[in-house]
Amino acid sequence: MADINHFEYGWITPALSYALSVLGSILGLVCAGRIRTARTAGQRAWWGLLAAWALGGTAIWAMHFMAMLGFAVDGARIRYDVSLTAASTAIAVVAVGIGLAIVGTGRLNSVRLVAGGVCTGAGVAAMHYTGMAAMRLNGSLGYDPTRVVLSVVVAVVAATVALWLAMTVRRGLAIFASALVMGVAVNGMHFTGMSALSVHLHERSGGVTGAGVSALLVPIVVAVIFGVVGLLYALLAAPTDDDRAAAAYLDARRTPEPTPAAPAAAPDPVGLRARSTLGQPGTPFPSRRDNPPR
Repeated sequence: MADINHFEYGWITPALSYALSVLGSILGLVCAGRIRTARTAGQRAWWGLLAAWALGGTAIWAMHFMAMLGFAVDGARIRYDVSLTAASTAIAVVAVGIGLAIVGTGRLNSVRLVAGGVCTGAGVAAMHYTGMAAMRLNGSLGYDPTRVVLSVVVAVVAATVALWLAMTVRRGLAIFASALVMGVAVNGMHFTGMSALSVHLHERSGGVTGAGVSALLVPIVVAVIFGVVGLLYALLAAPTDDDRAAAAYLDARRTPEPTPAAPAAAPDPVGLRARSTLGQPGTPFPSRRDNPPR
């Protein structure tokens, strides 16, 4: 059995992974809050997609990859299968999206919360072990079943808490405190799963296929940066509840335009306007002989 080091670069990688999970959690909680205030189904779907990307893509998957940078096996060179690595990203985003769809449609209750937590937690665990299966090295991987089950339980509990916070936390300091808690839960699930891993090196060394960490690092960092910038832009560009309230107040205060008055009729002192026959061509002018005085 080979010696495994989870912190090859010291506390740099776990600190960065925790920072990523907190950042993604903050953005995800804010986007989830917009789901509750959305007025149309299209707006709810849009904010749900952004929340799923923030939580699944940044808070969970990017955190997982950053923590994996500090993973090393003595005497083995580690490479990664690109297709499985990309699949693990999709699994995380889809799992969070399903959980948000379950708890975000209709009134929140315990049944919806548990169902969403189980689906999301199972997806997060699948993401983690898919990412581990993407590793390529001159050896075989083994897992302690007890710790694997424990990591899945931690993932389900963490996902349930995250969904509950996403649907109940409003703004400000509560979002930041909730993101700190979610960061601890996500990192706890990752390192619990990593503690279940054991590596048995092969006696004969052979060629290892796949992409190195350096080859994956640049595109992943660029994707995370663009994703975070895009999320911030979407949040800053969208109107908030205060913006809508201010717009409604201005509309209520706006003075309605005056209705143009009808033109006043010209004076008719002798009553000629009442005699409509005068306006018809060929009508003779009335005479007193036709209507002798009584």
